[in-house]
Amino acid sequence: MSTRLEVADIFRRHGEAYRQAHDGHLGRVERRVMSAIELCRTAELGGHVEGCRSCGAIRVAYNSCLMGRSSNGESAWRR
Repeated sequence: MSTRLEVADIFRRHGEAYRQAHDGHLGRVERRVMSAIELCRTAELGGHVEGCRSCGAIRVAYNSCLMGRSSNGESAWRR
């Protein structure tokens, strides 16, 4: 389990309050992007089981929203 803080963690914790505090100042695109980031790599988007061929470790990996296609270590599990 990762202990790094990500933007998605902040959005999940404070996103709704931010949207309410800035009601009328966020456009549809900004709201949609925030929602996509909040859902990224959660059970809401589904997932799959991954296994490491080297050590045999198994984990459930939740699907990404693919926004920006950035790498945060996921590709290492797919080798």
